[in-house]
Amino acid sequence: MSATTTASPSIVIIGAGFAGICMAIQLRKAGIHDFVILEAAARVGGTWRDNTYPGCACDIPSHLYSYSFEPRTSWSRKYSPQPEILDYIEHCVDKYELDPHLHLGVTVTRAVFDEVSARWELEAADGRRWSARAVVAGLGALRVPAIPELPGIERFQGAAFHSARWDHSVDLRGKRVAVVGTGASAIQFVPAIAPEVAQLTLFQRTPPWILPKADRAFREGEKAFFGRFPGLERVYRKALYWKHEATAFGFVRHPRFLKVAERMARQHIKASIADPALRAKVTPSFSIGCKRILISNDYYPALNRPNVEVRTDGIAEVRERSVVTGEGREIEVDAILYGTGFAVADFLAPMEVRGIGGRELSEAWRDGAQAYLGTAVAGFPNFFMIIGPNTGLGHNSMVFMIEAHVHYILQCVQSIVGGVRTLEVREDAQERFNRSLQAQMRGTVWQTGCQSWYLDDHGRNFTLWPSYTWAFWLRTRRVRREDYVAA
Repeated sequence: MSATTTASPSIVIIGAGFAGICMAIQLRKAGIHDFVILEAAARVGGTWRDNTYPGCACDIPSHLYSYSFEPRTSWSRKYSPQPEILDYIEHCVDKYELDPHLHLGVTVTRAVFDEVSARWELEAADGRRWSARAVVAGLGALRVPAIPELPGIERFQGAAFHSARWDHSVDLRGKRVAVVGTGASAIQFVPAIAPEVAQLTLFQRTPPWILPKADRAFREGEKAFFGRFPGLERVYRKALYWKHEATAFGFVRHPRFLKVAERMARQHIKASIADPALRAKVTPSFSIGCKRILISNDYYPALNRPNVEVRTDGIAEVRERSVVTGEGREIEVDAILYGTGFAVADFLAPMEVRGIGGRELSEAWRDGAQAYLGTAVAGFPNFFMIIGPNTGLGHNSMVFMIEAHVHYILQCVQSIVGGVRTLEVREDAQERFNRSLQAQMRGTVWQTGCQSWYLDDHGRNFTLWPSYTWAFWLRTRRVRREDYVAA
């Protein structure tokens, strides 16, 4: 398709990670083939394509972090490493014959709803255009790296990169490395690179709560057993689901029950770190669960290494070959690595989305991102999100939530393909839903006082689902027609 040609599929899916691929598979299963998947990268996979840092792995068990309709019995470990998850996504693309629908290297910059034609007009960075009856955004929140603005970083002459943009051309062996941040990626790559570097200085702002990781390799007999008896694999998956779901009682109803997990985390520190000063540095002062709980067996041991130093005084300045700490100490470094997570405040940035009357989505969200079931936004008909505002999790598998979203959106899309011109969530339904959601949020552990990326500038949690995942599953089984305006 040339830059001046406008293609006209019924549905455009934006993003080819777990969410977008799941939507595409279910469209095909429903007999809907008039759709395209637009992906900015040159390969599918989403966050599992982008994050290739050493030690990258999932913190949800493999058999649960996969589609319910596409089980894999050959996972190598209880918690899959990144290459296996990426391979799984690519396998699904091949098995469900999605290649003809895929358009790689397409960065959608603009999506505008045309009220006359009732179509979404999309434009890519290279000038290509699409016109669609409906748009499904499956972009995910963990995709735009959050990089702190360190004073003087522009002068730094060494390598500097984020964990999600790992530069494999940089050989860190024997180098002096500064790591900024102690998020989920840092606790995986720090143990992986610590034995190889000459010196690793870890700049920690807030220590995370970390629990032991019950990980091991699956035995060949176990994998063969799952393959021979697929029903047992499904039972195992359900057992994993309910084990994780049980912890939601502490997260969303009675945070005091998480004290058991906190005792386990404190014991993990005590068993792993002998130095009292280092123990004090890595022990959080907030309630466990208020920020994301992490799992690792090798992070604390890595901090014990003689070539690793944990600093809590921050970085005051970056110079050509060094960093100056908040206490004024100058430390020579060859590389700066960011383990600082992602910018999640704007779910669809930097894409411009304009709905009825030309209103931009960022304007609709000026007081904070919100949607109906994290999926639809009033004023933006025939536009749907997978894992939009308040549908993230702190305790269970996001793939479960993705499948629930897709089931719901498929019903909406089928209505549109079947003849409904526009389908738009009612503003009063959206407001009612979000009032109820925020009321539920008040009793959760995430509102116990810590500062986290779950919260916006007003202290409102705009990322997480404040209830059980089965409750979201129930809410998405059927589209409440009374909550929508169909034309």
